[in-house]
Amino acid sequence: MLTSLMLIVMQLEVTLNDLLLLVVFMSVSGGLSIASVYGVYYAGLFRRLPSIRWALLFSILMLAALMFLNIWLTAQAMFISEHDYILMLALLLFASMVSSSCVFFVAHLWIGRIQRLGTAADRLAAGDLEGRLPVEGRDELARLTIAFNGMVAGLAEIEAKKRQVEQTRRDLISWVSHDLRTPLSTIRAMNEAILDGMVSDPDTTRRYIEQIQEEVRHLSHLIDDLFDLAQLDTVKAQMVRQPASLRDLVSDTLSRMRARAERAGINLSGTMPPDIDVVMIAPDKIQRVLYNLLDNALHHTPHGGRVWIQGQRTDRMIVIAVCNDGGVIPPDEMPHLFESFYRGDPARAHSGDHRGAGLGLAIARGFIEAHGGTISADSSPAHGTIFRFTIPLTT
Repeated sequence: MLTSLMLIVMQLEVTLNDLLLLVVFMSVSGGLSIASVYGVYYAGLFRRLPSIRWALLFSILMLAALMFLNIWLTAQAMFISEHDYILMLALLLFASMVSSSCVFFVAHLWIGRIQRLGTAADRLAAGDLEGRLPVEGRDELARLTIAFNGMVAGLAEIEAKKRQVEQTRRDLISWVSHDLRTPLSTIRAMNEAILDGMVSDPDTTRRYIEQIQEEVRHLSHLIDDLFDLAQLDTVKAQMVRQPASLRDLVSDTLSRMRARAERAGINLSGTMPPDIDVVMIAPDKIQRVLYNLLDNALHHTPHGGRVWIQGQRTDRMIVIAVCNDGGVIPPDEMPHLFESFYRGDPARAHSGDHRGAGLGLAIARGFIEAHGGTISADSSPAHGTIFRFTIPLTT
C-alpha cells in the first residue's frame, strides 16, 4: 500500500484530505480482501476442489473479484468519471480473462507432470522398480522427480540385496546341512560298529575312535567358523585391542601348522623384521587371520612346495604377506575369493584330507576390515599366490 501511495503522490496532484481518504479506503478494502482470502483458506475450500487446475482457476477468479471490489470502492471514493470507470472495469475484466486462460494452460502442464508422478507411484506400489521419470525443468517438480527416481533406485538396490540375502540364506542352509551330514554320518556309522561288536580288535577300535575324534574336531571347527561369520557385523565394536607382538603371533601360528606341513612335504617358514612390533590389535583375531591364510595356502600347495610369511612396516601400516608357490588361482575365481561359502575349483586342492566350509577367507576379510585394513590376493604362474593384508598403525 505504501508503494501505491508513493506512486500516486509522485505522479498526481492530490490534496491532503484526498490522500487521507484514499488511505482509509485502501486500508479497509485491503484488509477485507486479505481477510476474505484467509477465510477461504481456513475453511479448506481449496482442498475440496477435485483438481489443482480448478483450484488455480478459482484463485484467479477470486483475485479478479477482489480487484473489482477494491477498484470499485476506490473509484467511488475518488469520484472517477463514468466513462473512465466503465473503461477501467472493461480492461480489468479483459485482463482477468486473459490471466485465467494463461493460468489454466500453465496449470495443465504442471498437472500433467504431477499425474505422471502419480502414475509412476502407482506402478511402484504394484512392485515395478524399473520405471524412471524424465526430469523436466529445474523447478520444485523437477527436484521432486529427481528425488522420486532416487527413491526408486534405492528401493531397487534394497530389493536386489534382499534377493541376494535370501539366496545366501538358502545356500547357507544347503551348505551347512551338507557339511554337518557327512561327519555325523561317519561318526554314527563308526560308533554303531563299535557298539554292535562288529569291531573288536584294539587296533581297529582305536583307529575308529581316532577317526571319530577327527570328525568331532571338524564339526567344532565348522561351528567356530559359523559363529565367527555371524559376529562379523559386530566384531569391530566387540574387539579388544591391546599392544601385541606380531612376531610372536606369526611364530605361534607357524608352530601350530608345522606338523601338517611336514606331513604334506611342504617347506613352511616366516620372516618378520624386528621393527614390526608392537602393534595395537586384537591378537586372537589376527592370529585367526594368519591361521586361515596358512591353512588355505597349505591346502593348495603340492608336495615339495613352499609356503612362507613375510612382513614389513611402513610409516602408516603393517603389511603381511602369506605366499605359496603352489596352485594358481584362475582369474575368474579372483573376485569371489573372499565371499562366504566360496570354495573354488576342487581340482586345485592338493591336500586330500582337508575339508572346509568356504568361510576362512571371508572371516579373514571381516577381521582385517574391522581393524581398518585391507586384504587382497595376487596369483600368477611365475610367482605363485600371495595373500596380503594390512593393519593401519593409527585407526
